[in-house]
Amino acid sequence: MAATRSAWGIDIGNRALKAVKLVRDGERLRVDDVEVIEHEQILSSAGDNKDSMIQAALAGFAQRHSTKGSIVGISTSGQSSFARFIKLPPVEPKKIPEIVKFEAIQQIPFPLEDVEWGYQLFQDPESPDIEVGIFAMRKELVNAHIKQFTDMEMNVQVVQMGPLAVYNGMQYDQRLNDGTTMIVDCGAENTDLIIADGETVWLRTISIGGNNFTESLTKSFKLNFAKAEELKRNAATSKYQRQIFQAMRPVFADLVSEIQRSIGFYGTVHRDSRIKRIIALGSTFRLPTLQKYLQQNLQVDVDRIDGFSGGAPADGRLGAMLNENLISLGTAYGLAVQAMGDSKITSSLLPEPIRKAKIWKEKTPWFGLAAACFVAGTLGVAGKWYLDKQMYESKESVRTSIDKTIKQANAADASWGKTQDDGATDRKRIRDVYEMRAGWDVWPKLIADLSSSVPPQPVIDDPAKAPPRPQREQIVIDTISHEYRSSMTDILLASENDFKNMGAATDPARTATGAEGAAPSADRRGNPDPAAAVVAPVVGAEGARGFLITLRCTTPNANGSTFVQQNLVKKLLAFTAADAALKKKPYYIAKATVVSETRVKEDTLRAAAAAGGGAGAGGGAVGGTRNTPTIRGGDIPPTRGERGGRNTGPLPVTPIAPIVPAPGATVDANAPVIQFPDPQTGEEMAEDFALTVRIAVVLDPPPPAVADTAIPEKTRAAVQ
Repeated sequence: MAATRSAWGIDIGNRALKAVKLVRDGERLRVDDVEVIEHEQILSSAGDNKDSMIQAALAGFAQRHSTKGSIVGISTSGQSSFARFIKLPPVEPKKIPEIVKFEAIQQIPFPLEDVEWGYQLFQDPESPDIEVGIFAMRKELVNAHIKQFTDMEMNVQVVQMGPLAVYNGMQYDQRLNDGTTMIVDCGAENTDLIIADGETVWLRTISIGGNNFTESLTKSFKLNFAKAEELKRNAATSKYQRQIFQAMRPVFADLVSEIQRSIGFYGTVHRDSRIKRIIALGSTFRLPTLQKYLQQNLQVDVDRIDGFSGGAPADGRLGAMLNENLISLGTAYGLAVQAMGDSKITSSLLPEPIRKAKIWKEKTPWFGLAAACFVAGTLGVAGKWYLDKQMYESKESVRTSIDKTIKQANAADASWGKTQDDGATDRKRIRDVYEMRAGWDVWPKLIADLSSSVPPQPVIDDPAKAPPRPQREQIVIDTISHEYRSSMTDILLASENDFKNMGAATDPARTATGAEGAAPSADRRGNPDPAAAVVAPVVGAEGARGFLITLRCTTPNANGSTFVQQNLVKKLLAFTAADAALKKKPYYIAKATVVSETRVKEDTLRAAAAAGGGAGAGGGAVGGTRNTPTIRGGDIPPTRGERGGRNTGPLPVTPIAPIVPAPGATVDANAPVIQFPDPQTGEEMAEDFALTVRIAVVLDPPPPAVADTAIPEKTRAAVQ
């Protein structure tokens, strides 16, 4: 492609067809032509007319511009494509294609024969690490998309994902050389996030775009979509500017939240990187306050590009069109750069038959010359063979000397190999014993932190002198169960409700009752509980290890879940990633919340145990026996180190002896029967609250700088 003289990059968006033509001018590329053709209506709402509207736009483009003699690069949506970035193990370069194909089979959610796929290697010359990007799209989608262009007799030679095309354009213009940079390409339906750091790139597509802002106006002002779109475009000059932006504010907040989540997710995977600036692209950034809003909330400089390095077309009309639509032409520009052969990422989703046809077409002129060279070469080879044979026979003594030297070298190499093998068994045993120390201190420290979060409990010798049970600030942890997770990604990115639903199969409260009980986001009188929504900052990573812990606890306090939330959960959330990094702890608590709440007497397992005369599950007490390992303030129950990989149930328990009357004591036959006695005081526990608390513990916290910057000030204030 280095000899290509001109190329078009064509991007069919939800609102318009955008195209940029580049030509080679010496050693640089120059913008020669540009086109923007808006659709009659937005494609996402066109229904069955979508294909006909695309064909109409392409037909209009073909009438205005000739693509003869130029190759064409087209884009595919990041939402309909597949992209995955993985690190390869150290291997020989010739084995990389085989390993990449193996990874593609594992990662792509379709059979390879049903998709068009390619890959790109990213490697820093100063680092041995190799990262590979695998990109794929279903064949029927690719072929249908290409057919729309080939029907207009366009020579399509590049099919690239939109986010990668944007990266190629910005990389060619040298806008990604000043440290880690994020590109936010906000289109009509989706927003593509591209993070570039040296030789690596990371992508994510989120389902928030310009249409979301328009839809918020349709709901607020009772307008149809077309009028709401016009109102949005003219918001800066409207006398109702304040009301317009107030209506769109929730969408602004959702967009910032998703970007912050992506930045935090990327930071935990690439712990040495920190985003220094953001480049804003996409027609949605025509909203006058969007750029400023992102900059204020993300605390990162947000810049808009002021031109391409290829300059502007000589035609003044085309130059004005380029300047007016500059922020929405990034994809088309990057496609043209790749089609000209000057891009950083060279992978393409072009189908194999089209690629082979192009190669054969390029080689056809050389076949005649190759035939002539074959005849001349045959004669030359015969003559050279005769001369070489004569020279070979004259050097027999030299060959004998060389063979002797090779034998000596092989013997020395074998001797050295034997020396290296001596002691290998002992070295392996020493290494294995040393590796057994890994993770030995995790569970002792974790249990100590759980214990320190429980309020200190006074010893009650005489229940008659103690405060009434509903006023006691007491929490008793009955059971602790945990599930090891090799990846905490789904937990860290889960919503509050989804997080509560995790671990349902091993949750005794769910198994017994079939329901969660009272929602922890409100108390029993229906009053909202702001503390219930406090969640530790999402500082996790794809593949980060951890534990999903379930606590079953009991409290006599009348405030139930609110009391536990304030006096246990809130303390657990103080064990943040920043705290773990500074105190050199091997874990931090990412999330914690009350999952369920019910009265002890309404606990199905406890009631069944009481009826049967045995110990209740999950900490129930029957006949004075409480079958639980309890944690009260200051206690640390015995446990052992956990290296991970096991999915265990509750910790082993030791029954407590039943409470029986002292010899000779008088027993009141009319006294009420205590069905659920407190093992410490013998009081009735039926009106106490049995609660389930779920905790997400992430191992291997990030360094202090990354962990501290990943905590928003609002969240930090909430947990304090």
